[in-house]
Amino acid sequence: MAAAMASTAERAVLEEEFKWLLQEEVHAVLRQLQDILKEASHRFALPTSGSGAAVRQENFVLSTSGTDQVKGVLTLQGDALCQADVNLKMPRNNQLLHFAFREDKQWKLQQIQDARNHVNQAIYLLMNRDVNYQFKTGSEVLKLMDAVMLQLSRARNRLTTPATLTLPEIASSGLTNFKPAGGSILHNPGAMFEFGSQRYEVSHVHKVECVVPWLNDALVFFTVSLQLCQQLKDKISVFSSYWNYRPY
Repeated sequence: MAAAMASTAERAVLEEEFKWLLQEEVHAVLRQLQDILKEASHRFALPTSGSGAAVRQENFVLSTSGTDQVKGVLTLQGDALCQADVNLKMPRNNQLLHFAFREDKQWKLQQIQDARNHVNQAIYLLMNRDVNYQFKTGSEVLKLMDAVMLQLSRARNRLTTPATLTLPEIASSGLTNFKPAGGSILHNPGAMFEFGSQRYEVSHVHKVECVVPWLNDALVFFTVSLQLCQQLKDKISVFSSYWNYRPY
């Protein structure tokens, strides 16, 4: 009898704790997530529709790991690469080649716009559950966290693993003057292309990077938000392991 009473009392305590989790702690986490993701959205520095505000231009230095084969400066304005000056040292004869963007062209970085759209979608999902909303089951919270985490993962992936352009896509963009032969991948040595009246073969590939601080900040916000979502999911799962409360 005593054991049964203790079990009933323990269950009652757990039910009260779980009720508090659904009614109080979940909303506290949702508010925290909203604040973090709004900061992340602001980092993208893109003008809002109809604001008329100009986005300032920022210059970034290109760098390569352990080599000076490629040097250059990029000018980024919001989600557009508007200028680029790149110097390439040929590995065989150390001949220096210089490349620059056409002044009348810009390279839209679609991954930045896509990432911001995913962040805004995550914020929308969170704001749909205001402080007066009552979560009734753990599965309802898990479903929301999964949806938010999906948008954040997509936003992070768009920035960390952008799509690779092919030579035909580079040519059709109008940023350069060469015409590729065939459908070779840009990063594939052995690809052939034409520049003026000459045919060239891709013999070496150099990966160059530049640090964009505000994009790094956004990635940190994504990581922190994903951790908060996972922590809330873990707490819900802990309660489900104690008893069959039917939150799932």
